[in-house]
Amino acid sequence: MSLRFEVLARDAATEARRGRLTTTRSVIETPVFMPVGTAATVKALTQEMLEALDARIILGNTYHLFLRPGQGVIRELGGLHRFMGWPRSILTDSGGYQVFSLGELRVVREEGVAFRSHLDGAQLFISPEISMEIQIALGADIVMAFDECPPYPASHEQARRSLELTERWARRCRTYFDAHADHGRQCLFGIVQGGIYPDLRARSLEGLLGIGFAGYAIGGLSVGEEKRHMYDTTAFIAPRLPADKPRYLMGVGTPADLVESVARGVDMFDCVMPTRHARNGTVFTSEGKLNLRNARYIRDDQPLDAACDCFVCRRYSRAYVAHLMRAGEILASVLATYHNVHHYLDLMRRIRHALEQGEFGRFAAEFRHRQHLSEESDST
Repeated sequence: MSLRFEVLARDAATEARRGRLTTTRSVIETPVFMPVGTAATVKALTQEMLEALDARIILGNTYHLFLRPGQGVIRELGGLHRFMGWPRSILTDSGGYQVFSLGELRVVREEGVAFRSHLDGAQLFISPEISMEIQIALGADIVMAFDECPPYPASHEQARRSLELTERWARRCRTYFDAHADHGRQCLFGIVQGGIYPDLRARSLEGLLGIGFAGYAIGGLSVGEEKRHMYDTTAFIAPRLPADKPRYLMGVGTPADLVESVARGVDMFDCVMPTRHARNGTVFTSEGKLNLRNARYIRDDQPLDAACDCFVCRRYSRAYVAHLMRAGEILASVLATYHNVHHYLDLMRRIRHALEQGEFGRFAAEFRHRQHLSEESDST
């Protein structure tokens, strides 16, 4: 089989669980955070750095790779793994969210989505079948079904129509995938939609279960809704996803979001936040976020995070990285990104350890307390 998932431990008081996801290329301990490699690169990091960080799985972006260099080029060069020199697992998103974010540049219809390239304005089209064709050509280990991501806020009727379209597209994705994929290496995940409406989320899941997928993702969150809506929706739908399949919350989020969503039953996460924030001068630490562009760090000789053992914190000071930021040096993005990705992956390691030891409740309570102290410090 191209994918195997097993639950190794469960928290007694929450929906949190410790698992193991195995593909033909890597063994992935869950809960897991997947660094985002939009255009076949996790920005500012080499693949050697990702291996040093022990990242077992990263994301590729179907929309961006479709535009440039094109799936044909990547297929001719041996697939995405060989193209980017990454031997471990890759999950590719379907392109649905990126098309959604184009706004007025796209037109959604039953056949698929017509849109204009954000690069050169060329008129393009992606259907469920084309999304599958691209992802199969890329050679992704985990392929995502093509979905429509409704905007926020969306009315109940809008969300209903969207999930029904997503279900019809999911059936077409499954049909094409079954006929063309490398089933020895690739598997297909479905995406639950339905906005913030529990009845629609349940209806979407029922439809996807009728089709059958190797894993199930929660889509359509972290698109502008209030945090409480994201948490409530996740708390409702995550435990209803099949217990023997991986559960993936797409595009989320902050370190606090990861802890809270693990408690609600999620196994897999991705987000551009650690890399994007790093390039903008913000680093995540055990005591909260630091904006290195603030003047207070000009003479700060402390490491980015005294509790962190990444090579950046062992060697460089806040003052030095802050200087690089202000000077516009490329090294600033490299150091800050490495630290942020390390912070996220280390957080997931500590969550997994807490679950193994039966101490997730205490871990989560201590984490929330530190977050509260950090927010109080930021407000003063």
